[in-house]
Amino acid sequence: MARNEDFDLPDLSGRRVAVPGGTGGVGEGVVRGYLAAGADVVVPTRSQERADEFRRLLGDAAGDRLHLVVHDYTTFAGAEQFAQEMTTRLGGVDAVVAPIGGWWAGKRLWEMDEADWNDAFVELATTHVAVMRAFVPRLADGGSYALVVGESASFPVPASGLVSMEQAALLMMSQVLHAELEGDRRAFALVLGPVRTRLAAGEADWIGADQVGAVATALTAAPEFTGRTVHLHDASDAEKALELIRTGG
Repeated sequence: MARNEDFDLPDLSGRRVAVPGGTGGVGEGVVRGYLAAGADVVVPTRSQERADEFRRLLGDAAGDRLHLVVHDYTTFAGAEQFAQEMTTRLGGVDAVVAPIGGWWAGKRLWEMDEADWNDAFVELATTHVAVMRAFVPRLADGGSYALVVGESASFPVPASGLVSMEQAALLMMSQVLHAELEGDRRAFALVLGPVRTRLAAGEADWIGADQVGAVATALTAAPEFTGRTVHLHDASDAEKALELIRTGG
């Protein structure tokens, strides 16, 4: 798998970036990308033990610009407290990348029960909305909010319909957010195909988690890009997206 040093990353020195969901497989690639680009990166974790584990996992990449915060950001109140703590600690927020997700499978829609609905749709959607509403008002001028979802947002996945529904709702949230921001701050979405991570070796043509990080950093550094839904089905799509962003296409 390519590492961040293999990409021509922008200089994001001094930028303050929040990555809720950053300790996951995709999130790790995002965190590595922003750290390699020079940004200060804030990542919430559920426990100090998880924070210590993630710092060990990152190794040399985890310098003093990585800020691990023990915080539950999954509720409106929790997300608000997390955003306030980051603002107090670093003086503001320049970008948010939200690779918050989960998977649910095994039942057709009419076979789900209330617990399935809450776990696969309500709780995940609530977390995304809570984070968005807490951070967007705090974004600096020209700041950006990047939603990360899977391709199931765009097509039905039998026996995983709740995931498709939840991801589609979030993708619309990103589009509405772009329309309501009216240009002073930016919103875009990354729609991912299968991703190679430390948790899933995958196939050679799958997009790599570090490629996701490279695309996210490039979008943060490109003020002319806003309101875009960037589809990254495979590794070649990531390469094309990076070239497009760099050339201002």
